[in-house]
Amino acid sequence: MKKNMTLIGLSKYAGLACIVLLSACNNDHEPDAEIPGTYKVVTGSGDINAKLAEFRTLLGDPLNTTPNQPAVGRREINWDGVPDNLTNTDTFPGDFFNSTDPGAPAGRKRGAVLSTPGQGLRVSNNDFTDVLTGDANHFNAFSPARTFAAVGSNKMDVTFKVPGTATDASVKGFGVIFSDVNLENYTTVEFYDGDKSLGQFKAPVKTDENGFSFLGVAFTDAKVTRVRITSGTAAIGKATYNAPNDQVIMDDFFYSEPLAQ
Repeated sequence: MKKNMTLIGLSKYAGLACIVLLSACNNDHEPDAEIPGTYKVVTGSGDINAKLAEFRTLLGDPLNTTPNQPAVGRREINWDGVPDNLTNTDTFPGDFFNSTDPGAPAGRKRGAVLSTPGQGLRVSNNDFTDVLTGDANHFNAFSPARTFAAVGSNKMDVTFKVPGTATDASVKGFGVIFSDVNLENYTTVEFYDGDKSLGQFKAPVKTDENGFSFLGVAFTDAKVTRVRITSGTAAIGKATYNAPNDQVIMDDFFYSEPLAQ
């Protein structure tokens, strides 16, 4: 994520100093030295709109919204199309955004499958105030009103399928908006090609009262078959709400068009 799967828009950065060689990564988890190519890291906090525009350019246009798309462009998930009966419960289905039912709407066929070692996944339309009672301003939604988190764990995985099918796929880049990152070094995204780590990257801490942080990484040559997201230091829950724990939720996801491996 062998077909020509060069990331649209990334090649124009190849001569710039902002492109980092994989072998020179300074993240906590160094990428394996034999993985070829380069990558671009995009991070931001506070007003993250310019960083989102930069990362969308790296992933490429158009924004694909139906299955059977050409091998260009990107996908996005903002949770706001999740129906009420799957909101504010711990049983949000991990394959909601990759239905293989021919009769399912196109919005359910985005090629992303979610899982967690915890007890479930939860979409909230109230910024998790029903879970973390007593602080209505703890989290904010970047694209109102729904946000997302794993339940019973601060870790979750995203794997990729050709949209609307069960065919394994890979992407060239993935990014996520976090809400309320208070502590450095704990909110991370690790990228994998199969079992091989491509590196772990850190989200910046929040810099204003809105509390948004963005982290996205796009690769030129390496295929990304899975990302492991670690949100803060503890799972969302009343027992882990107070300091020194840092609880973090997620909003929009961004990734390149998933292509068959």
